[in-house]
Amino acid sequence: MPVKTQLKSLLFIALAAITCISCKTTELVHINVLKPAPVTIPAYVKHPGVVNRTTITAQHKTVDAVDKIFSLEGKQLDAEGAQSSVRGLTEELLKNNRFNDVKALGELDLTINAPGLFSAPLSWETVDKICKEHEVDALFSLELFDTDSKVSYATAPVTLKTPLGNVPGLEHRASMLTTVKTGWRIYDPASRNILDEFPLARDLTFSGRGINPAAAAGALINRKEAVKEVSAQAGQYYAMRIIPYRTRVTRDYYVKGTDNFRTARRKAQTGNWDGAAELWKKETTNPSSTVAGRACYNMAIICEINGELELAIKWSQKAYEEYNNRLALKYIRLLKHRQAGDALLKEQQVE
Repeated sequence: MPVKTQLKSLLFIALAAITCISCKTTELVHINVLKPAPVTIPAYVKHPGVVNRTTITAQHKTVDAVDKIFSLEGKQLDAEGAQSSVRGLTEELLKNNRFNDVKALGELDLTINAPGLFSAPLSWETVDKICKEHEVDALFSLELFDTDSKVSYATAPVTLKTPLGNVPGLEHRASMLTTVKTGWRIYDPASRNILDEFPLARDLTFSGRGINPAAAAGALINRKEAVKEVSAQAGQYYAMRIIPYRTRVTRDYYVKGTDNFRTARRKAQTGNWDGAAELWKKETTNPSSTVAGRACYNMAIICEINGELELAIKWSQKAYEEYNNRLALKYIRLLKHRQAGDALLKEQQVE
């Protein structure tokens, strides 16, 4: 293809792209919204307990011990890691004014029979007994804790300094990937419901060097504190599942249609959303159904920004039902989903 033809083609593509951008009828606005927590704790739960149910039954200890040898895990690594995880959860729950008190109950002779997997839930008789004896009204239970490590070796040429001078040699390098797995359940004895069952895995990477494979591997042994720290973080993270959180969502709004839309766009870009809304409202009675539909839709957007979800739904319904604005139909579903979330938020935000 001749150079001039190629240049013309590239120019045409660039102009087409610019035209498409300039013809875009909507822009995005970012809105911060409060979302309900993934887990809802009933209002009557004020004094939960935290238990560590990760001790392996006697008949499964041999299998687990063999697994630890082959995966290069320390004898007490899982036990200490589980304790750190329970402590992390307990401390984080105590910071939450949702509860009057949180009791760390330890292991209580509770066992599991499937290392690395969720065992069957505790019986409600057992849960009732624990709650009555320790005066708690719900149980947060760590029911899975396992560390699994994989080691890989490599060599690299190095120069070794000796009394006789520098000589070529090989440096042995070992790397270890340790996966820390935790699993939690929340038991509510009053409703006989397991409120949550949640597994979580975190990876840690360690490396070591030495003049032989044994020396390289030996450099990996000081990882216990790192595993305990990650385990504590896993407990803290799990506590966040009962706390509402903020997230950022995006919405389309119309920027073209009339001069008022173009002016409103500039006002919106400077943060003057009320000023933009005044101009959009004027266009809701425009003789053009397309313009009026866009204006009604934009009014729904400003209502959501102001936290008026019911009014936002009414404006978006008008945009779709009276003016057949297609974006409005999808937006109605989003708004109703937010409404349901707000109802759940009120249930979660217990005084």
